[in-house]
Amino acid sequence: MTEDVHAERRERATARLRETGAAGLVCFPSRNLQYLTGFAEEPGERHLLLVVPADDPPADGATATEPTLLVPALYETQVREETTVGAVRTWADGDDPTAAVRDLLGDLGLREGRLLVDDTMWATFAQDLRDAAPDAEWGLASEALADLRVRKDEAELDAMRAAAAAADETVRDLRDLGADAVGMTERDLADRIADRLAVHGGEGTAFETIVGAGPNGAKPHHGSGDREIRAGEPVVLDFGTRVDGYPSDQTRTLVFDGEPPAEYERVHEAVREAQAAAVEAVEPGVPAEAVDRAAREVIEAAGYGDAFVHRTGHGVGLDVHEEPYVVAGNDRALEPGMVVSVEPGIYLDGRFGCRIEDLVVVTENGCERLNDTDRGWR
Repeated sequence: MTEDVHAERRERATARLRETGAAGLVCFPSRNLQYLTGFAEEPGERHLLLVVPADDPPADGATATEPTLLVPALYETQVREETTVGAVRTWADGDDPTAAVRDLLGDLGLREGRLLVDDTMWATFAQDLRDAAPDAEWGLASEALADLRVRKDEAELDAMRAAAAAADETVRDLRDLGADAVGMTERDLADRIADRLAVHGGEGTAFETIVGAGPNGAKPHHGSGDREIRAGEPVVLDFGTRVDGYPSDQTRTLVFDGEPPAEYERVHEAVREAQAAAVEAVEPGVPAEAVDRAAREVIEAAGYGDAFVHRTGHGVGLDVHEEPYVVAGNDRALEPGMVVSVEPGIYLDGRFGCRIEDLVVVTENGCERLNDTDRGWR
C-alpha cells in the first residue's frame, strides 16, 4: 500500500473523533493500529500505543499536536521505517511506562474529556490509561473506526482479491486430489491446504482451517482432527489466507471419492440455491438482514430451516469477522465498498454438514464475487 493511505486514514479518524464528540483515540497492537499506521504487531507486555487527538491541545505548554506513537525503545527503528507517523516517543526498559503514558496524554491535552480505546485492549493497559487520566471518560474505538473500516478502499480490495485468488487456486488443488484424499486425516488435509495457500501467494492462514469430515462437518466450527476421510462422505473445507494483512474466507463441501448419501445431494442443492439467492440480494441500500432472509427462505422451503443454525454472513476486513453482520435484525443498509461473506449451511447432527461460502464486495449497482470456483460437491 502507498505511504499516504495510512496518513489519510488517520486524518479521517481525527475527523470522525470530532463527529462523535471524543477528545482522542488510543490504540494498542491490534487491527485498528494496523489500519491507521500499517504497523502489524502482536500484543505483548510492553506499552506500545498510538494516541490520536481530535483537536489541537490547549496552549498552556502543550508540545505535540499530531497522532503520536509511544513505543519501547527497541521498536523505534522498526516503527519509523514501517509507518508514516511523524511523532514517535520512546521509553526504555527500566523506565516507568505509565509515567510516559501520563506525560504523553498531558502534552496532547487528553487527561480529561472522552477517550476511545481499542475494543480489544488488554485490561492492564486500559487500567494504566485510567491511572494516567483519572478525570477522563471512556468509550470504545469502534465508535469512531467501525464506520471507517467497514468500507474498503481500492488498496484493501486489491489485497482481498489476491487473497481470494489464492484460496480459489487451493480449492482447485483440493479437487484434483480426488480419491487420493481418502485415508488422509483432517489434520493432514489442513496442512495440505496451508501449503497450497502459500504456494499460491498467501501469507499464512487467516484463521484455524476447518476440515470437517462426515459427522464432524455437522459442527460448524469443528477445526480439524485425527479422523480419516472416507469415500462417500462430505467434507466441509473452510479456510483462508492473507495478503498485505487482508484475508480471504471461503468454504466448499466436497466428496472426494464414491457416492454420498442420497439426502446429501438434496441438502447440497438447497445450500447452493440459498447461497445464490443471497448473493443475488446483495446491492447498495439493501438491509443486511434481507440478505440473510433470502438464504433462509430457500433452506426453510427445502425443509431444513432448523438445521441452518448461524447467520448467513459477516463483514470481512483486517478482522475476518467484523461489521456489517448479515443476520436477522440488522437493518443496516449495505454500502459500496463493504465486503461480506455469504455462507449458508445445513448441519445434520451425527451425519454430515454442508456449507458454501464466498466473499462479495458491494458495488455501485450490485456486487462483485471475490471467489469463482466450482460450488459443486464432486
